[in-house]
Amino acid sequence: MSPEFVPLLFTAPLLVVMAASDVRHMRIPNWLVLAMIVVFAAVAPFYLSGEEIVMRVAVAGGVLLVGIVAFTFRIVAGGDVKALAALMLFVPAGATSIAYFGFTFSAAMVLGMIFMLTLRRAFSSPESSFLSLSIDAGYPMGLSIALAGLAFPAVHILIG
Repeated sequence: MSPEFVPLLFTAPLLVVMAASDVRHMRIPNWLVLAMIVVFAAVAPFYLSGEEIVMRVAVAGGVLLVGIVAFTFRIVAGGDVKALAALMLFVPAGATSIAYFGFTFSAAMVLGMIFMLTLRRAFSSPESSFLSLSIDAGYPMGLSIALAGLAFPAVHILIG
């Protein structure tokens, strides 16, 4: 595996917790986003050049700014904005890699929606402790964010 993806491997457990938390509680805890940033700060200097780190931080900052605008218009939730911006720290800053991530995230959205619709149809109940299983619940975007982060290295290798 290319060194540019090694920092992402360290976030895999955090991404699994993110997906589970968002499906269960419709929340992405701030500590998870902070943990992703800490992992990046701790691991990236060993695998990435200073220039690559700066570029990834700039891309993540851009995603955060666009996300804040989307949050302002109630298009996405705040936790989703923070989580996606933090995940962008782990995506190589080149245009091709960002495009591959966009493709991966789009596919993760479709798969996540199919998964949630299937779960809602099969297990929806007013007594469910999983908030996302309510018929009138929104979509737990953390599921797609996490799935995209987990699948991105494989997609990048297959397509690239």
